[in-house]
Amino acid sequence: MFSIVIPTWNNLEYLKLCVDSIRKYSTHEHEILVHVNDGSDGTLQWVRSEKLAYSRSRDNIGVCLATNWLAGKASRDWLLYMNDDMVCCPGWDEGLVKAVQETPSRLAMFFSTLIEPIDTGNPLVMVKDFGRSPADFDEQAMLAGFASPAGSDRYGQGAQPTLVHRMWWHMVGGYSPEFGPGMSSDDDLLMKFWVAGCRDFRIVDASRVYHFACRSTQRVRRNRGGRTFVMKWGITQQEFKSRFLAHANPTRTDRGDATTFPHSTPLGSMRRIAYAWADYPLGDLSGWDHAPGRHVVLDDDRD
Repeated sequence: MFSIVIPTWNNLEYLKLCVDSIRKYSTHEHEILVHVNDGSDGTLQWVRSEKLAYSRSRDNIGVCLATNWLAGKASRDWLLYMNDDMVCCPGWDEGLVKAVQETPSRLAMFFSTLIEPIDTGNPLVMVKDFGRSPADFDEQAMLAGFASPAGSDRYGQGAQPTLVHRMWWHMVGGYSPEFGPGMSSDDDLLMKFWVAGCRDFRIVDASRVYHFACRSTQRVRRNRGGRTFVMKWGITQQEFKSRFLAHANPTRTDRGDATTFPHSTPLGSMRRIAYAWADYPLGDLSGWDHAPGRHVVLDDDRD
């Protein structure tokens, strides 16, 4: 049904749990593709032993390049990006499949409802503690508690995992590498889909995924994605979300700014001026990566 692309960076125990949950709790059969960054913790050997489709790089190339690399190898019509520190709950994919079937256009973005153990103040996330790592993950507690309370789908929002049609992923260029290693790349992708004409952004309540949260981002120097976003688009991420994305609900008759095209804002223009003398995004890229642009990316086991 889906091509599920998973970048991983020496998170073997998380990756094992993630892949196992896809296999155990999916209603449909899916293609699983993994990009192995480094892999010196045994990830490469494990991926090979599991006969998973994969690519790899000798160093960490970040989410954007890794996901785009896998997307080029995907064979299914629908492409789903998932983090390696996520655990699928039973029937997670059926909710997404139904949402796709209910939507007449392929130009749409669908997202799962995340469950996390820590309350970060994100209103889009359910808070239930089923464990903070694979070592203390309580699978039985997850099976007993993931489904309640039942909620409703939310429109005009973005989350992860992210499901899009493969044609449109390639049409907009996937994740933009200037956001490497990955912070704000999701919001940039939302904007690119908006520019392409998408007005259907939907978090599906019936698709639930447990997320340990931030396993890899704790180890990498974060890029200043908010600055790159406003330099690129002339509008801040928050302005785009509140003034445009939040109104993108195809079930409403009064859709406000959802029918208009984004434009530069006074705040965005002011920030562009303030940031103009900084080295964005190249400074960020060289800041987190000790050898930007010089990685060896290997397509398969012919290395």
